[in-house]
Amino acid sequence: MPTPRKEQVSKYSNGHYHCISRAVRRAFLCGVDKQSGCNYEHRRQWILDRLEVLAGQFAVEVCAYTIMSNHYHLVLHVDYEQSLTWDAEEVVKRWCALFPPQALKDSDDKQIDTEVVNAYFARLAADEEKVTLWRERLADLSWFMRCLNEPIARQANKEDECTGRFWEGRFKSQALLDDAALISCMAYVDLNPVRVAITQTPEDSEFTSFAARVEIQKKSVSKSEPQSQWLLPFAESKKTGKPQATKNAHVCLPISQEEYFELVDWTGRCIRDGKRGAIPAHIRPILQRLEIKQDNWIDGIQHYGNHFYKVVGIMRHLLEETERQGRKWFKGQSAARLLYQ
Repeated sequence: MPTPRKEQVSKYSNGHYHCISRAVRRAFLCGVDKQSGCNYEHRRQWILDRLEVLAGQFAVEVCAYTIMSNHYHLVLHVDYEQSLTWDAEEVVKRWCALFPPQALKDSDDKQIDTEVVNAYFARLAADEEKVTLWRERLADLSWFMRCLNEPIARQANKEDECTGRFWEGRFKSQALLDDAALISCMAYVDLNPVRVAITQTPEDSEFTSFAARVEIQKKSVSKSEPQSQWLLPFAESKKTGKPQATKNAHVCLPISQEEYFELVDWTGRCIRDGKRGAIPAHIRPILQRLEIKQDNWIDGIQHYGNHFYKVVGIMRHLLEETERQGRKWFKGQSAARLLYQ
């Protein structure tokens, strides 16, 4: 029986999650369908554009993403505490940006007067019950995924002139309980195209967060500050000593961009060549700091989906979560060969 979402996701706390959505029957509805010959590659951009819009309105940060031909992966950070810093009008504006009020859409004026809009928002902001509801939804993982998947499904069905499901079901999610789980999951997501031999390097992989971060880095080389972007920034850079700009600057990933790029590149090379090899000396400190067993890192990335089920983390955190929820969260005998110790 599927686990209720409320037992997987803590609604009133911050957390990181790995989310996956697949097209119905795993058809190539976002790529090139070999059977029909139809090219749906443009739909990947739909998903990416929508993702950027939602990241700008929700109290949810995007850590990593990969949009494949028939599914996509997201690593998200739900920042419930951020939503508590918004005043009532901020909540209303964010919600109405996603769901424009019918009263404004029905207006005959092509350009509605700013004072009229502000007055309307002020009336909505006075409704405490409605503001509380919207605030909770804007910091809710399920609402974020709903607002991502439903418009894409409607747009695709309209293009195909059909009805019915576009996604095979509700999104799947894994809770990432610690920094080690977060970084390993990000590497797994960013290396998806490399693992299936679509590309040889992560920076050449289209529609991945790794490639997007590389492009942002290239564009900001000649500037004193990195360009603003909607992906969750890394920790302080070795070169600049400052995190990348973000809508929520106090939150960042627990690793520098240089360290992460080196880690993904090293991991990708080992997986591609089928060799475990030795981790270079310059990468060992970050792996030790994140409590990742060096000898089992490659095996963990290769078989990520087989090691864990609904949550991912080091053994101590897995056992704590198991005790808290009163259920078994990892698969089979994987506890004996976990990536983490």
